[in-house]
Amino acid sequence: MSETKEKRTRTLIGKVVSNKMDKTVVVLVERRVKHPLYGKIVVKSAKYKAHDENNQYNEGDTVEIAECRPISRHKAWRVTRLVEAVRVI
Repeated sequence: MSETKEKRTRTLIGKVVSNKMDKTVVVLVERRVKHPLYGKIVVKSAKYKAHDENNQYNEGDTVEIAECRPISRHKAWRVTRLVEAVRVI
């Protein structure tokens, strides 16, 4: 009896803030947490460098990134899908 272990990868949704590097985008992920003492909702953020093979994502796009093996020194995430494209007026 063989059990198949499904690997659960972490996924985050954030906004592309930079696409100036080749095959790399910087994604800003914001999360809302409650302050432990005062109870106020505080927005915390983190930036992740994610692999973008075809250089197809632009600044302002909302994307989903997934954790993967290390691709370079600072890059261990890859873009999996476009959630919402930036609206150009």
